Amino acid sequence: MIATRFCIDASHPALPGHFPGRPVVPGVLLLDRVAAAIERDFVAHVAGLPQIKFLAPLLPGEEAELRLEEKDEKVHFCISHNQASVATGVVEIAAIDESER
Repeated sequence: MIATRFCIDASHPALPGHFPGRPVVPGVLLLDRVAAAIERDFVAHVAGLPQIKFLAPLLPGEEAELRLEEKDEKVHFCISHNQASVATGVVEIAAIDESER
C-alpha cells in the first residue's frame, strides 16, 4: 500500500465556482490527485474509472490522506480526512509506454 498526504489550498482557481460562499474541493481535483499518484508511484496512467464514491466533502485547506493499493491489475484508492472516508474507488490502469514519457 502507498500512502501520501495532500492539501488543496483555498486559493485554487477551481474553488470560487464550486460552491460560492461555502467552497468544497471538487471531485475532479480529488481524482486528479489520484491520477497523479498512480502515474508517479505505479508508472501507469488511468485507463478507466469503473467505481467511484464521494462520501463526504473535503474543504479547502484540509489535509487529506490518499491510500493506493494494487489488486488484480487495478488500483483501489481511499481519500480520507481525520480518519473519515471522503472518496473511494477503483481505477483501471495501463502502463506508460516509454514514448509517452
